[in-house]
Amino acid sequence: MSALDIENIRKTYGEVETLKGIDISLESGEFLVLLGSSGCGKSTLLNIIAGLAEATSGDVKIGGRSVLGVHPKDRDIAMVFQSYALYPNLTVHRNIGFGLEMRKVPTPERDKAVRDAARLLQIENLFDRKPSQLSGGQRQRVAIGRALVRKPEVFLFDEPLSNLDAKLRMEMRTEIKRLHQMLKTTVVYVTHDQIEAMTLASRIAVMRDGRIEQLGTPEEIYNHPATLYVATFVGAPPMNLLNATVRDGRLAIAGSDASLPLPARFAEAAVNGRDIILGIRPEALRTDGAGPSLEATLEVAELTGPELVVTALAGNQRLMACLPPRTPVRDNETLTLSFDEEAMHLFDPQTGLSCVREG
Repeated sequence: MSALDIENIRKTYGEVETLKGIDISLESGEFLVLLGSSGCGKSTLLNIIAGLAEATSGDVKIGGRSVLGVHPKDRDIAMVFQSYALYPNLTVHRNIGFGLEMRKVPTPERDKAVRDAARLLQIENLFDRKPSQLSGGQRQRVAIGRALVRKPEVFLFDEPLSNLDAKLRMEMRTEIKRLHQMLKTTVVYVTHDQIEAMTLASRIAVMRDGRIEQLGTPEEIYNHPATLYVATFVGAPPMNLLNATVRDGRLAIAGSDASLPLPARFAEAAVNGRDIILGIRPEALRTDGAGPSLEATLEVAELTGPELVVTALAGNQRLMACLPPRTPVRDNETLTLSFDEEAMHLFDPQTGLSCVREG
């Protein structure tokens, strides 16, 4: 039995269709991240799972039981909000245990649950403080603790780290991943941050305009993007996209003299004269001269610490490469940027779909 089934969920506001038929099935213990830009429908979908919004059609099942029309408190879910949603007049101890208190859980049982959750989150020393006396990271730990004590079937997280600074976000990402590995609870997590998605998820649903562009593991999403949108949305810097044309079984790069071999896995795309988009991730480019290569004129070099990010022109098309930090480069020099054939992605410019049929 699946822990969570989302079946053809649609949501319409007037004439605007926000969700256009979402289907996802999660097994117990999976960590699903709904990833996408603002307005893609990810928070609407989370709210429908939580019972905070009603679907126009479709069904949501938790543990095999339909929960449409069921009050949020009876859905066996716990939700962690972006705003923490703590009671300002209650101590940390009471904030964590408040839900259990409302359910008339006996005091000894409630106190044990609160202390167990606080121990996992390392906030036992904060019990007597109120939210105004806590840092952002501490408030988020309290909010997670309040969800933990419920021991729900499904945890829902709505962009829980977006209010934290970069250092705290990294620390809390690690904390959430550690907790998931320990507790093996089913999680649905909404974010627009691809780093959170890649590091936390067992599967990622990349959403766009109310649809799922691709559903897969982080490795599948990153290394085998199904669409141009996924290819450019996941990855920093984003994937380089170069206009090209198939000519005599090779790829002629527009605006340059470069001609690249066409790997066998793209045989179906090898229609002479066909326009195509070539995708290569910046980190796949190197300067060792091995494999297919592109000549590019250096425009800008930026040292980030762990890598040297260069922007260059291949003919009249701009691309980026992430090189080792001590790579010697000079302004306006011509670089030979090589890569492995496995790093090449081809997309249809009309449909935006990958030209590879996996499996």
